[in-house]
Amino acid sequence: MEKIAAIQVLDVPVHPYSMNDAVAYLDQKIQAQQPSFVVTANAEIIMMCQDDAEYKNILTNIADLVLPDGAGTVWAGRKLGHHVPERVAGFDLFNRLLNLAAGKSYKVFFFGAAPGIAEAAREKAEILYPGVDVVGCRDGYFSDCDNTAIIEAINNSGAQILFLALGAPKQEKWLQAHLRELKPYITMGIGGSFDVLAGKMERAPLWMQKYSLEWLFRLYKQPRRCIRMLALPKFVIKVICSK
Repeated sequence: MEKIAAIQVLDVPVHPYSMNDAVAYLDQKIQAQQPSFVVTANAEIIMMCQDDAEYKNILTNIADLVLPDGAGTVWAGRKLGHHVPERVAGFDLFNRLLNLAAGKSYKVFFFGAAPGIAEAAREKAEILYPGVDVVGCRDGYFSDCDNTAIIEAINNSGAQILFLALGAPKQEKWLQAHLRELKPYITMGIGGSFDVLAGKMERAPLWMQKYSLEWLFRLYKQPRRCIRMLALPKFVIKVICSK
């Protein structure tokens, strides 16, 4: 499968894949034993890139695949005249890749979140995706002196897919710093997905997802996010002005 060319949303590249095509592309990467550093970019992440040159460089020059996570990114791409087939939400892609791993015997490693969450997510994954092989778990509480041991544990596990739940931009910056040392073919930051899979954090109801209101549900559940949510109207204004 030839890689789909990226579009530009506020000078951040976004690859306008559908969910099915993204999964097929990453499956192909594993089969070919080729690395793919995946970022699912919502409006908040794209706005982070406007003020964080290091983060923008990771998405622009280091990541292999930057997917349109969030209704805002999809809207922006279409507003700028591009064909963006659908939203590829990080949590949904995480689950689709777990299903793929179960079907094709790919090994998976869970790294991140609070102590015990990755293990709880593994237990739920084993119920939802019979046969999935989560070969290791590590919480996200560590210091720089732990990096060597963490990388050795990931590599020695034989994992072909690494899911990293440290939140943006920390997860992408950690991956970028250690990308050459890591052996898994697919490396992907997934934010709070372990917490959601483990049942520790509630996801928006389907009707809110359908009408692009997940941001409102997250704000209701986590009022402290209100400052971060100010990025959304700024994003809309910048996109309109850039058109």
